[in-house]
Amino acid sequence: MCAAVALLALLYKARVLRTDRSAAQLALIGSFFFLVVIFTVSTPAVWVAVSRAVGIENFSGLLSQSAVIALSVCQQLVLLSLTRSPATARRAAVPRIVLLGVVLAAMVVLFFEAAAHGESPDDFAVVRAHYTPAYLAVYLAAFTLTQIGVGVMGWRYCRIAPSPWLRRGLRLVALSLPFSLCYSVSRLAGIVAAQFGGTGHAWEPAAQIGVAMAVCTQTVGWILPDWGPHLTAAADRIRYRRAHRILMPLHRTLTAQVPGPVIPMGRGADLRTRLYRTLIEIRDAQWELRTWMDEDVAGAARREAGRAGLGGEQTAAVVEAAQLRAALAAKARDEPPARPAATPLAACPPELAAELLHQQRVARALASPVVDRAVAGRGA
Repeated sequence: MCAAVALLALLYKARVLRTDRSAAQLALIGSFFFLVVIFTVSTPAVWVAVSRAVGIENFSGLLSQSAVIALSVCQQLVLLSLTRSPATARRAAVPRIVLLGVVLAAMVVLFFEAAAHGESPDDFAVVRAHYTPAYLAVYLAAFTLTQIGVGVMGWRYCRIAPSPWLRRGLRLVALSLPFSLCYSVSRLAGIVAAQFGGTGHAWEPAAQIGVAMAVCTQTVGWILPDWGPHLTAAADRIRYRRAHRILMPLHRTLTAQVPGPVIPMGRGADLRTRLYRTLIEIRDAQWELRTWMDEDVAGAARREAGRAGLGGEQTAAVVEAAQLRAALAAKARDEPPARPAATPLAACPPELAAELLHQQRVARALASPVVDRAVAGRGA
């Protein structure tokens, strides 16, 4: 299943190459490719089949652990490309690529120096800790150093990344470091145990949990900048739909008596456009009803809101709702007030999002007991 998830992530990112072939994207796709290799080869049936096909016992172990180091270097290359200019990133990438070559060469040499002990797809690292601790020590040192680099660079850049979802993704990548270190410590404990005649099997659960959590956290972190905007758009649609549902009764009530502000829209208008028009038409209807609004009702609404212990935003909503209720009733009776209100507005939100929240509060307050009391008795 992990191999399938990694493959889906690789295919998802690979399609980006059609429009973006930057170094960061290439390195990120490389990291997902090596992740697919790791999980695929680590499947016991595939492990045995690959080793037999090559004719080298436990070759799959060398392949999967080499892919782990390559993956870690690719992750560092992604972060270098994101945080530095292309020329500086290329210069910083050279020693890391050289280190990758040196580590892989050392792992190959140490791997082939060991005698064969049978295929071990389930406990390869534990067996290597017993028979070839130098091989596992080189692998662990390279893995730990590269993962520390990934964690540190991810944490530094997440604070200055240009987009919210990139910041969140890099923060997750950085937070995977404790899990990676848990894996390293568990494997190191296996090496130490082997030197004293024991085995690392007792540490195997911690190692597996650590690496699984690190991989899952990093995978989500790397794809979050791509998925995040879609999640934001979905959340916005839900929020807009809910706001539209709350505002429509208020809109219908106002425009039934004040139809002038309504501009018919085509059926193809999207939800955001319809919601924006609804906000404007409600405000326009409020202004058209201003001459029917009674200043005494506004004062009564403020007193009732104070008695109810409402805050400033809720009080403003109650005042506007009470004025609207009284104005609609006065217009229906054709009885303009003796002292019209100077303004129909009790609040002037500075931005569209705040305006949307304010009008939802007005819509909810329209049928509240506080407004009922203000309209019925003018706060008496």
